[in-house]
Amino acid sequence: WVAIVTSWLIAFFEYIVMIPANRIGFGSLSLGQLKILQEIVSLSIFVPFAVLYMKDPLKLDYLWAALCMLGAAYFIFRDHV
Repeated sequence: WVAIVTSWLIAFFEYIVMIPANRIGFGSLSLGQLKILQEIVSLSIFVPFAVLYMKDPLKLDYLWAALCMLGAAYFIFRDHV
């Protein structure tokens, strides 16, 4: 039960932040840009959680994933830079 309640609290917090951010951001950002930003935020929260709380070893895979997300952000935002 603790795992269920904790996961729902995390998801609830994410939705509290994500829904208004998407409504506000959609006026100035495209849907693709919002999605890439969401994935970057998710990865930046997941990696410390996985390493610090779940005791998952820090791997180069996280670096490669971050570099892929950086490349995605570049391509999706390059018209605005």
